[in-house]
Amino acid sequence: MSNPHKRICIIGAGFAGLSAASHLAKQGNEVFILEKNGQAGGRARQFKHEGFVFDMGPSWYWMPDVFERYFQLFDRKVSDFYQLKRLDPSYRIFFENEHIMDVPAIMSELESLFEKYEKGSSKELKAFLEDSKYKYQVGMQDLVFKPGLSLLEFVDRRVIGGLFKMHLFSSISDYIRKKFKDSRLVRLLEFPVLFLGATPKDTPALYSLMNYADLALGTWYPNGGMHKIVEAMVEVAQEQGVKIHLNKSVEGFTFHSDGSISAVRTSDAEVFECDIVVGGADYEHLDQKVTPTSKRNYSPKYWDSRKMAPSSLLFYLGINTRVPGLLHHNLFFDEDFELHAKEIYDTPKWPSKPLFYVSCPSVSDATVAPQGKENLFLLIPVAPDLKDDEVTREKYFEKIMDRLEARVDFPIRKHIEFKRSYAHRDFKEDYNSFKGNAYGLANTLLQTAILKPSLKSKKIPNLYFTGQLTTPGPGVPPSLISGEVVSNQIAKDYKIPVL
Repeated sequence: MSNPHKRICIIGAGFAGLSAASHLAKQGNEVFILEKNGQAGGRARQFKHEGFVFDMGPSWYWMPDVFERYFQLFDRKVSDFYQLKRLDPSYRIFFENEHIMDVPAIMSELESLFEKYEKGSSKELKAFLEDSKYKYQVGMQDLVFKPGLSLLEFVDRRVIGGLFKMHLFSSISDYIRKKFKDSRLVRLLEFPVLFLGATPKDTPALYSLMNYADLALGTWYPNGGMHKIVEAMVEVAQEQGVKIHLNKSVEGFTFHSDGSISAVRTSDAEVFECDIVVGGADYEHLDQKVTPTSKRNYSPKYWDSRKMAPSSLLFYLGINTRVPGLLHHNLFFDEDFELHAKEIYDTPKWPSKPLFYVSCPSVSDATVAPQGKENLFLLIPVAPDLKDDEVTREKYFEKIMDRLEARVDFPIRKHIEFKRSYAHRDFKEDYNSFKGNAYGLANTLLQTAILKPSLKSKKIPNLYFTGQLTTPGPGVPPSLISGEVVSNQIAKDYKIPVL
């Protein structure tokens, strides 16, 4: 009897690639990863400079239950790898007119905060979060685990029943505004969808599940930084027998006579034979640049018509003193929220008055900056596919630093000892990112479930995809789940017994 287990190549060691590799190896397959960069983690890589430790990408730790579940599947716990702390306040919002809102982690304090801004709103908040909890449970326990290959996947009582309560066909903007009138509460509740790929008025109210993740489940921080998650996932993968090859950029495939892939070729002329390939790198790049024209899943026109989530202009700053007035997470909503969203999604351009985000992890973690110094991470969400040059980067750096320094009443620029910027061309160079996007495919109704790019190739029988451009979508928790979903589909397709 032939061995049912396979030799599987994973392209990309981001969250989805590491997840897929670990699940497939746990099934008993021989699994290896080819990673373009010199470090695992994808957008969640890390770099260091003279005692400063910078997480390069994700900085929000939401949905802790997803991480716990992931490690439990390998008989491990989050606490085996890193220690979590819940941030309280969760974050600070800087509004116009010098107004500041600190969002508390304790629910009773959050209800009091809502009452302060709008009498009677605490009752509405309770009902809103109860509804959001239902969406979260259905969404994160049922919908995200569907491979998105057929509508028949959704023919089950809980999912069908849930769809009618998920508010798929109303916008989150309308949904929130029916319950809350104060503009600051509205912006607080709309904030989590800003990175999903559409304006709040074009985002389904289903995504109020993000409010439950934010306000009920809380904002957490892994001591040592977000890269601790990557280190933990690498350790789990290696425990399952996964081999990770760094600095291996994939440039092509070799095929059997039946049209299936027999080997993967890298830019340094190495050839890796395999039975199955899982693309955890940028889907569009693999489909359009690596796969031969006749075997591509989609046309250039298809990809160009996809609605993408934002890109980002990032600044990593090492400050030679402590900076007053900041929490770990800080949102600057002191300009027009709707205007910035429109300039990302509806009329893509560099924003005229950008909202921005400042992470100051050294407030919570002494290990990420030298003693007495500060680690700052600044992010402006921007439209993908914009012209990105140093002049533009500096223009926006000065814009947001003027506002940041004014609000904290401190001359930060005088104390900068290290500065690095990162934007569209870096996302393209480091990750082959389609249009320089930072967050993947937008979560719009017309790009949901079976309407996302397929996790299975239509023309190459042993090629699969995982990550933020396929199901279930962008974000760190969905990426972990995406790796599990594709591994389950491969086991099903190849009748691989799970050990």
